[in-house]
Amino acid sequence: MKNTYESPLSARYADAEMKFLFSPDKKFQTWRRLWIALAEAEKELGLPITQEQIDEMKAHVEDINYEVAEAREKEVRHDVMSHVYAFGQQCPKAMPIIHLGATSCYVGDNTDIIIMTEALRVVERKIVGVLRVLRKFADEYKNLPTLAFTHFQPAQPTTVGKRATLWMQELVMDLEDVRYQLSKAKLLGSKGTTGTQASFLELFDGDHSKVKELDKKIAEKMGYTSCFAVSGQTYSRKLDSQILSILSGIAQSAAKFSNDIRLLQHLKEVEEPFEKNQIGSSAMAYKRNPMRSERIASLARYVICDSLNPAITAATQWFERTLDDSANKRISVPEAFLAVDGILNLYMNVADGLVVYPKVIDQHLRRELPFMATENIMMDAVKRGGNRQQLHEAIRQHSMAASRVVKEQGGENDLLSRIAADPLFGVSREELDKLVDPSLYVGRAPQQTDDFLHEVIDPILSDFSDLPQETAEIDV
Repeated sequence: MKNTYESPLSARYADAEMKFLFSPDKKFQTWRRLWIALAEAEKELGLPITQEQIDEMKAHVEDINYEVAEAREKEVRHDVMSHVYAFGQQCPKAMPIIHLGATSCYVGDNTDIIIMTEALRVVERKIVGVLRVLRKFADEYKNLPTLAFTHFQPAQPTTVGKRATLWMQELVMDLEDVRYQLSKAKLLGSKGTTGTQASFLELFDGDHSKVKELDKKIAEKMGYTSCFAVSGQTYSRKLDSQILSILSGIAQSAAKFSNDIRLLQHLKEVEEPFEKNQIGSSAMAYKRNPMRSERIASLARYVICDSLNPAITAATQWFERTLDDSANKRISVPEAFLAVDGILNLYMNVADGLVVYPKVIDQHLRRELPFMATENIMMDAVKRGGNRQQLHEAIRQHSMAASRVVKEQGGENDLLSRIAADPLFGVSREELDKLVDPSLYVGRAPQQTDDFLHEVIDPILSDFSDLPQETAEIDV
């Protein structure tokens, strides 16, 4: 519909897989599976529920009668009871036992946890996909010297591949957070209106062991190993805050990468993919704007800000339950996941199509390298009998003069020529050229890259070796 607002996160950025996880179908089908798990567990623990009733429910997990639920909600103003009613219309034999003993948060909160957990698994997989692409890039360019920057001022050289490991290291930290969060995933279970399980204790005639077993059975039936030991009516909203904090961390890492690419594209050293028919500017036809990296930065900023929503919600919950979380959760949690999905798609797309310009990189490096090589030149001259103090002063003066040529006249760095012409150093231009071989100034960057790829990245990729090779296409 073109006359109704549509979220760009759905229309432009996120994949169908992530959008399905936060769709009505996924939500309400999970509600029904939870009602079935509850009924099965209650039957196994001795309540008078028949297999016929359970089979009837199972037959209608996916064919949700939305029109009945929506009409009912207009009457009763309660979404869960509307869907209990709609499910009961399709399952007349099971109607009396659907939602038996439960409160709304039984389906609402357990479903939220299940969806967030499945969404985190998608995020986990996509981080690994980005690492796989960046590993290839880092390995290919591990030996290519490039000018490094501190404060965006020329600093001691590194290599293009080593710089890529810095992007990867942050993603590894994010992946560790995702994997840790997944390792402790647990459901709310069936805790009742204030978390005391009083309604279930009544159902099981005061048998505490059966009430405890009910939680375990529900968890197992839904594919989990445990439930939260205690809760109010809801699971602690701290969980939403923790999960969105992880998503914020991913956004931060991606934004850092995108900023570096944008700066490198300005320097004409590295560019993001630019397609044959892509238009960079409506006015300036020559432009090659880094729009994908800019989009990463833009979406990342949204996620970082959005992560404050569940943090504030967690901090302001009252006692066992308030409802001021509900409307916020419906927006903040899905949109954070959809945005991160879009970010990781873009990250993979950009990383997989990076274009490197070695000649420009070498040109920039050699413009600054003479200044960085002066200590080596001075030490070489001292070994041949020169006076360190005199040499230092001479280099200082030559460096300042060469710097003036570059900054004031727009000329090339002529420092090496000045030193070669100074008899104090007793060195030829050819000898000086050997001293400014860029590979002599990158330290252990190539070895660090190799070590990082083999010792950190390869074990991660091995853990996910069954994942198919992914490529990310962006819609716009």
